[in-house]
Amino acid sequence: MSTADNSESFVQSFREEAREILVELEAALLELNENRGDLDLVGRVFRALHTIKGSGSMFGFDKLAAFTHNLETAYDEVRNGRMGVEPELIDLTLAALDQIRAMLEESSGGKGADPAACEAILSKVRQMTAKGAKPSAEPSPAPVAVAADETKTAGASSSWKIHFAPGPELMRFGADPLLLVRELRQLGELEVKACMEAIPPLAELDPERCYVSWEMNLSTALSRDAIRDVFIFVEDSCELQIDPAIDSVVDPLLEGSAAVEVPCPGDAVAKALGEQRGERGGRRDYDKPDSATSLRVPAAKLDQFVDLVGEMVTVQARLSELAARTEDPDIGAVSEEIERLTGALRESSMNIRMVPIRATFERFRRLVHDLARDLGKNVELTIEGAETELDKTVIEQLSDPLMHLIRNSMDHGIEAPAKRVERGKRPVATIHLSARHSGASVLITVADDGGGIDATAVLGRAIERGVVGADVQLTENQVFAFIFEPGFSTAQKVTDVSGRGVGMDVVRQHVESLHGSIDVASKPGAGTSVTLRLPLTLAIIDGLLVKVGDAFFVLPLANTLECIELTSRDVEVANGKHVANVRGEIVPYIRLREHFGIVTERPEIEQIMIVETEDGRYGLVVDQVLGDCQTVIKSLGRYYRHVQTVSGATILGNGIVALILDPHRLVQEALRALTREPRILSASAGARTIKAT
Repeated sequence: MSTADNSESFVQSFREEAREILVELEAALLELNENRGDLDLVGRVFRALHTIKGSGSMFGFDKLAAFTHNLETAYDEVRNGRMGVEPELIDLTLAALDQIRAMLEESSGGKGADPAACEAILSKVRQMTAKGAKPSAEPSPAPVAVAADETKTAGASSSWKIHFAPGPELMRFGADPLLLVRELRQLGELEVKACMEAIPPLAELDPERCYVSWEMNLSTALSRDAIRDVFIFVEDSCELQIDPAIDSVVDPLLEGSAAVEVPCPGDAVAKALGEQRGERGGRRDYDKPDSATSLRVPAAKLDQFVDLVGEMVTVQARLSELAARTEDPDIGAVSEEIERLTGALRESSMNIRMVPIRATFERFRRLVHDLARDLGKNVELTIEGAETELDKTVIEQLSDPLMHLIRNSMDHGIEAPAKRVERGKRPVATIHLSARHSGASVLITVADDGGGIDATAVLGRAIERGVVGADVQLTENQVFAFIFEPGFSTAQKVTDVSGRGVGMDVVRQHVESLHGSIDVASKPGAGTSVTLRLPLTLAIIDGLLVKVGDAFFVLPLANTLECIELTSRDVEVANGKHVANVRGEIVPYIRLREHFGIVTERPEIEQIMIVETEDGRYGLVVDQVLGDCQTVIKSLGRYYRHVQTVSGATILGNGIVALILDPHRLVQEALRALTREPRILSASAGARTIKAT
């Protein structure tokens, strides 16, 4: 790899780290807006800004560093008590974060920041800083106090012995070791010794390599984590050792000069990366600083790896098929071992793809804040189950539907503060985002405590648009399903937020593309909750292989409860109705032969696969159950994108293509065909019936 390639990889690493810090910084700002006296939050904001500034300067983002410096100065004034946390400062900082993001994207071909907007932000920040600053009675500035959370993290001031030796490639990546040493000075009192024994004769010297190393003694109130974060971008290309100092050591100063002590104010900076990683679960184990516990991998490489694992699963199925035919014990033994290893590899690859949904949820704090301001409403966002893990491919497609659900809730569902007080509610409304596992699915809910959905108004609008007849009787859930139809809206006027009937249709399309389902629950005056049921992964699933005639199908194992026999006698007892008695429970069933129009002779004894769906327990009648299988999901292509009952296809060991069925959609389609009623997203027995008037 060339020097330019290495340098670009470091810059890309900075971009990714900076994006993560910006997400955490945004969350900290919005939390600070609600708790303006919290010094811990002020410290988090300050350190995050300082880290972005310092690292940006190191990697050539000079405009970004200069822009961020002014914001850092403002929050330095706040944490020293010379300024207060005002709503205007929060709003300005949030607007500044948008410009910082644009600066990051500009380096990779993006549009870039708006110079006029940047200047307007900085001008207002400078005015606030000048207005808020209090003149000091001392002739020289006093040392900066350590933020409250820093003191709690590290306790009293401690001494640390630091060994820092740049590797042969460090300077070729564009990093300046002296900047790192100077960064340490801002953490406390630093004593430095430059070691030059490794410098070779002039004829052997490589001008692009740093031969100097440093032995340092740092007295600071910060922890080892904060010290290590100074070297976060270069740690893999240097020797770094940080140990508690037993004795106080005074060493000769930088670059071989005489011994000098350099006292520095305790700025308490450069800790944001480590602390924020700790809040997200951490990326390094600081108790074992010599070994990294995680590795950043490009998403494209991960996708390629999972694709290869998928191909491996298919080849393993072919090997098992071959072993079964040959009946050779040696081949059978190898096949079983390959099957075991492939299964373990599959599980590992799936776990690698699973990421917490926290980052996706946290992004909506800013949306709620901005919309509340624009709509003149008081709304707080609460989050539950942020550590719930989901396939990264699913998470990547969640942002749009969740955004539309939140916007719709804030515009239509949540009342103005005065109206809420009239109804005996708190003036501050709540939007609750939650996630939890349910079998092989994840349930993601957006709930509010607003006015709820007027089912009568929704039905009236559906009749007005000709979607349904005026004399039809529908359950409440069937009525709620109309809000997801294209162009459907009950809003009296169109606003910048909603009212065109587009958002909820987008939600439905995205959820269907993820092979998920939607359930709506609402109570007039009490609020609404919309639950998205999504599969854990879209790559490989455990399934049951079944056969109907000459066609093969796969049923997701997570939805399948049991298998029972269906004989001619059972059909006679039920008087030809498609129901079966399962230990005293009447379960309706669907014949896949009839549903898919398969024209072959029916066997004497059929099998009913009992599956769990959103609409309850149903049976799917097949000819044979061939056994379980690991199924690599392949897309059917755009020509079949409207086939909702089939979620994909897979290639069996014998080369035959089997369709992967979606039991939930299969049941819904069968119900619609039988009743000729509109789309049903979720039907439940005993649901309230709404009659058109």
